[in-house]
Amino acid sequence: MAEPEREQRPLLEVEQSVTSIPEDHEATCWGCGLRLVFAGYSPIYKCGWCGAITQSNQTTRKPDSVWFSHWRRVRDRFFVTVLILFMLFVICGGVWAVYPIVFKISNFCGIFHCMVTAVLAVFTITSYCLASFKSAGAPTNVRWGSYPLVGKRDLENYTFCTYCNKPKPPRAHHCRSCKMCVVDMDHHCPFIGNCVGASNHQVFVIFLISVVISCSYAAGMTIYASYQIWPSVDFPNLASSRHSMSFWKIWLEIITTVAGSAFFLSARGLVLVYLAFASLSVNAGIGVLLCQQLSYIYEGNTYLNHLSSPNALRGERGLQNIVRFFGCPYPISRVLLRYSNAGKLQDNSGSKLL
Repeated sequence: MAEPEREQRPLLEVEQSVTSIPEDHEATCWGCGLRLVFAGYSPIYKCGWCGAITQSNQTTRKPDSVWFSHWRRVRDRFFVTVLILFMLFVICGGVWAVYPIVFKISNFCGIFHCMVTAVLAVFTITSYCLASFKSAGAPTNVRWGSYPLVGKRDLENYTFCTYCNKPKPPRAHHCRSCKMCVVDMDHHCPFIGNCVGASNHQVFVIFLISVVISCSYAAGMTIYASYQIWPSVDFPNLASSRHSMSFWKIWLEIITTVAGSAFFLSARGLVLVYLAFASLSVNAGIGVLLCQQLSYIYEGNTYLNHLSSPNALRGERGLQNIVRFFGCPYPISRVLLRYSNAGKLQDNSGSKLL
């Protein structure tokens, strides 16, 4: 029985060695058209000549329906129209309600605040129009599809967009609302009816900053003007039984009395109250969005990249990203970078001590 076992062992070893030989696969690079031969199957591969990345299981996507595209276009235009009308209402309503009260203080005070309002209004509306109607950053046209036309590394890390049927550069994404690929796309904002990308990201953040400053100024002016024209309020219950009332009952009495006196306000006073609440609400929402945008810029990332690959490796974080993003003048950038480097040195020294 021992002799047959000795004869079968070499046969098993030969069979195992034969099955371990990988099978060659062929594919065609979409970037340069060259045929690629590689060992083993891979759903994603990169061309060694042009550098384009190809996905084997990627298929051409069907275009969106006409109704879906029409609905997105109507939605964006509706939001843009509403936002422009709201900004004009806040500006015109604030001037009508606030400045008769401001001019009662002095002519200089009234003229000064008129100039401040004009500067903030022009700056906010201009930055909004630039963010809305400026191209978000369409990719540049490159040669592709034929080996004689494509040079070595001309399509480095490019992928193929199945919506546009065109090459898509790194950090670019396709927007189905804008029907185009956008370089360094952050997100599609329906309130500006446009994508936020490489070409208009800076002016979009400037618009957010101008909205925060303008809303803070509008809230302060409307609260001051409301205080000047508010009807006199008496608190008879607090004067008689203040010591026997709890803290919450005192606050409830104050809020109820002040809210009841609002019925005696004029039309100007009601507009002031509405503008004050609207300015504070918009300021809170836009302030959160601005902080989020600045944090992503500080990290050298975008909102869409953060969602698609939250654990991916990113570039170096620091103030140099904000300086580069806003294109700060040399003296300002030098001070900011010096402060950033000092903070990094402190962090490194602290980590070494630990």
